[in-house]
Amino acid sequence: MRALEEVIRGLAVSDAPVLILAERGAGKESTARHIHQLSLRAQEPINVVGCSSLAPSDLRSYYLDTQGGTLYLEEIADLSAACQEVLLQLLPAIEGGSANPSRARLICGSARDLEALVANGHLREDVYYRTSGICLRLPPLRQRREDIPHLMGFFLERYAREFKRAVPHLSVSTQHLLREYDWPGNIRELEDAACAIVALGDEQLAMEGFRQRWQRSSTDAMPQRISLKEAARAASRKAERELILRVLDRTRWNRRRAAEELQISYKALLYKLKQVGDYRT
Repeated sequence: MRALEEVIRGLAVSDAPVLILAERGAGKESTARHIHQLSLRAQEPINVVGCSSLAPSDLRSYYLDTQGGTLYLEEIADLSAACQEVLLQLLPAIEGGSANPSRARLICGSARDLEALVANGHLREDVYYRTSGICLRLPPLRQRREDIPHLMGFFLERYAREFKRAVPHLSVSTQHLLREYDWPGNIRELEDAACAIVALGDEQLAMEGFRQRWQRSSTDAMPQRISLKEAARAASRKAERELILRVLDRTRWNRRRAAEELQISYKALLYKLKQVGDYRT
């Protein structure tokens, strides 16, 4: 996240379009707002627009209304074919490498596999490549568990102020649950947990649903018997996955360059990523 913050600070002064990829609830809109706040446009508005029900005329209007500010398109994969055509017409006016406060800055977000959508014709290839000149991939919360206590503390303080209550002190068992739970809803789910703890005033009651889901997932994941050979295979797969992810992080998720560094074919890398279940393939 520190490396990501450095990248964000560097690109904030640019006008180049940014594509933010992450699982749902992992902070795409917050990141877009952070980029806007660090930019020369911070005094201008940021317009957050959902793409699922967007009409072409609305897209033009939003762009014109956002002149000088930042236009954030939520889930670009939901843009209709007509809206994609309009976006291509607007892109020449919003592309560029240096800040130009007289036009809108475009940031797009997605939790979908955009390359697969390009392959099946749902998303135009030219739209994908022209909106992803700068691509930020946010890690899910389960891959940065060290941030969980800090985020939970932040949210507890926020909701304590909102509800005019004292900031709760979490028990050891709840702190353990926060660290071990996989947070499929990411930061949004963590924030909901903090809100429930403060609103209910009963930590155990607020976390009961999370505790039950964690116990079920732990039981489901626990094998009844495991051989030494199976353990070795599991360790090998884990080591392979960690190596692949390290190289991808180093190459900023340039998969072709990562495949060269790993000395495997591009197709083999994509296959291995699908094997380990990484949504970003």
